[in-house]
Amino acid sequence: MSALRVAVGLVPRATPEALARPAGASWEGVAVDVLRATTTLSFARANGAGRILPFAETSAAIAHRGADPNALACGERDGRIVPGFDLGNSPAEFTRERVSGRAIAFASTNGSLAMRAIAGCGRRWLGAFVSAEALARALEGASRVWIVCAGKLGAFALEDAACAGWLVARLVARGARADNDAARLCAALAPRDADEVRALVEGCDHARYLAALGEPFARDVAQCATLDVLDAAQTF
Repeated sequence: MSALRVAVGLVPRATPEALARPAGASWEGVAVDVLRATTTLSFARANGAGRILPFAETSAAIAHRGADPNALACGERDGRIVPGFDLGNSPAEFTRERVSGRAIAFASTNGSLAMRAIAGCGRRWLGAFVSAEALARALEGASRVWIVCAGKLGAFALEDAACAGWLVARLVARGARADNDAARLCAALAPRDADEVRALVEGCDHARYLAALGEPFARDVAQCATLDVLDAAQTF
């Protein structure tokens, strides 16, 4: 049996040069937006949220809510909740009382684009430090994994690359093959333990931007910087 092949795109538009465009049931797709979309949505799914539909435009999320009374319009622009949305992009908002059984029409600045970039994969996972080990376990039986980092406004984001690298390093240690340069680069950036995860995430540029928006955002950063607080990986 051939080894699992894992490749990374450092921003949503990137595709592994050595591979065909990821699509089909044989591919497992992982979207990573540590601050905050895929962390927030991991908590949403853990709290019983149903289907998550990522939209590039906020108007499309609102339109979907209008067509589906069970859906909530959620997300942000520049970190803040969009006027007219039900919820923003904070893990604290997505409680079981608010989201259990509800579909999530989600439009965020960066995370939605990463989620949409893996639309062709057979299964689509939410990648975040809060459920990293559970996700690594879930991917062990895969043949091909495509990890897309959200980045920030089309540029590299350290926290997303480090989370992708954490996954690559764990999978390689279990016999996988890093299949492109970005995967090998990210593995070299991977934090080694929970203390390094916290230091890296809280020290990155986007964390400082969010913390400057106020104390609730600083609390979000702290929650996003925790390792393995959820015991199950989540699809969307």
